Amino acid sequence: MEMLDPQLVLGAYAIGVFPMADDREADSVYWVEPRTRAILPLEGFRLTTSLRKTIARDRFRVTADTAFERMIALCAESAADRPETWINGGIERAFTALHHLGFAHSIECWDGDELVGGLYGLALGRAFFGESMVSRRTDASKVALAWLIARLKAGGFTLLDCQFMTDHLASLGAVEIGRADYCALLAGALAGGPEGATGSSASGAASSVVSGDFFALDRLPPSAPPSEVVSGPVAGQDIVQILVHTS
Repeated sequence: MEMLDPQLVLGAYAIGVFPMADDREADSVYWVEPRTRAILPLEGFRLTTSLRKTIARDRFRVTADTAFERMIALCAESAADRPETWINGGIERAFTALHHLGFAHSIECWDGDELVGGLYGLALGRAFFGESMVSRRTDASKVALAWLIARLKAGGFTLLDCQFMTDHLASLGAVEIGRADYCALLAGALAGGPEGATGSSASGAASSVVSGDFFALDRLPPSAPPSEVVSGPVAGQDIVQILVHTS
C-alpha cells in the first residue's frame, strides 16, 4: 500500500490539494483540487435552538485529541448511510503521524464511555481542514462541529475548509466558493511569520506559517465550578456563549 510522507501531505494542503482513496482497501491515493470548495465561515455557523439546548445541557462529553486513532478508525468504518469510505490505510497512517507531529486533531463525543461521534482534521497556520465527521448518536457530529468552531474562534483561526458540500453541511451554514476565492482565503490563513503550525516545530511548507492555537479554548476560565463541568476545562454553556456572542 502506498505510503504517504507527512511532509508531502502538509505541502499539498498548503496549496489547496488533498488525498483521497477509492475505498478502504485501495492500495493508492489520488490528489484532489475541487473547482468549487465548501467552507464554513466561523461567524456563519447555524446554531439552532435544539442544538443549542443539546450543547448547553452537555448531552455528550466532548474531548479533544484524547482518542485520535479511534476517531479516524470510526470515520473509516462503513455504515448504513455511508457504505464506502475514502480513508484507506495509507491516509490513516499518514494522519496518525501528523497527529503525533501536532498537526492533525480530533474532537470526540462520548456517551458514557462509548465513543459515539466526532470529527478529525488538519490544522495548518490559521486554517483547519475538516477531513471527516461521524455520528453514532443523534446530533453527535453537530455537537462536535460546534465545539470545533468554538475552539477555532478561541484560537484565532480564520478558515474552516469542509472540502465538498453536503446537505448536512449546508444546513449548518457551509457555503461553496470558487477555486480562486478559496486560494485567496487559504493564502491569508497561511500568511507568513516565525511560528510553526499548531505550536509544533515543523519543516517544509509549515515552517513559515503563523499558527492558530488549537488549545486556546482549554485555557479559558470556566463559567461553572469544575465539579459541574462534564467535558473538561469548559462546559457546553461556555461553547454556546462563544458561538452566540461572536456570531
